[in-house]
Amino acid sequence: MDVTAGGTAGRPRRIVVCIKQVPRAQELQVDPVTQTLKRVGVPSEINPPDANALEMALQLKDRLGTEVVVLSMGPTSFDESLERAVAMGADRSVLLTDRILGGSDTVPTAYALSETIQKIGGYDLLLCGEETTDASTGHVGPGIAGHLDLPQITYVSEVRIINGKVRARRTAEDGTEWWETTMPCLCTVNFGCNRPREPTLTGKIRVKRGGLVTHWSCADVGIDPKKVGLFNSPTIVAKVDTVRLPSRSGQIFSGEPEESVRKLLASLVADRVIAA
Repeated sequence: MDVTAGGTAGRPRRIVVCIKQVPRAQELQVDPVTQTLKRVGVPSEINPPDANALEMALQLKDRLGTEVVVLSMGPTSFDESLERAVAMGADRSVLLTDRILGGSDTVPTAYALSETIQKIGGYDLLLCGEETTDASTGHVGPGIAGHLDLPQITYVSEVRIINGKVRARRTAEDGTEWWETTMPCLCTVNFGCNRPREPTLTGKIRVKRGGLVTHWSCADVGIDPKKVGLFNSPTIVAKVDTVRLPSRSGQIFSGEPEESVRKLLASLVADRVIAA
């Protein structure tokens, strides 16, 4: 990661990282009435690709003293993930929280986050995870770039910022590509491209002292209520089914190798895993 120091107007570069708190994959629950995921009262974590985006931003900070601002949208329970991000090394965090945001799909979410980013202001680089584990759409990052009229590079695993331009390695179907664009811009970060660090004791102490997680409502940001929320989301979930996996059992074939292999093959044929 090769980065040239210096933001606009002589200040340090400002990176805004968008993160989402998601239910842990094994704890997913769907509200039978609203057909949306339950997000309160279930074990949660920072969306893994967002954690990779945060780590990328923190690596920039380690090299240059870059300011890292973390942004999320959701209920106040999302403070848990924002506090963890600050404990990992982010400078401060902002939570956009308002009842009228409930049930928003990717369209109003991208709009609301872009408005909040404009209120934060002074950004040089926006980082988002490639997608979320609770929806896997990959829409929000590009949507934010669209609202802010910013160039974007998606599915990034490496970033170099040289002379005010971003040069990023992008994952493609048949390998990787190198793309370059001017700043400010937005990049979506590949899941697993780095290893997110753990919170530090110093970071935890900063969180304990308070004042590093700011709450804004839609009114604070100037968000149009008619553009957010469940009833202003074009995505309609018609039906949700719970898939119950069949029970599994193991079988051990012992004895001489040839006999064991013969029994294994016969079992695979009987279970129609392979053809006779």
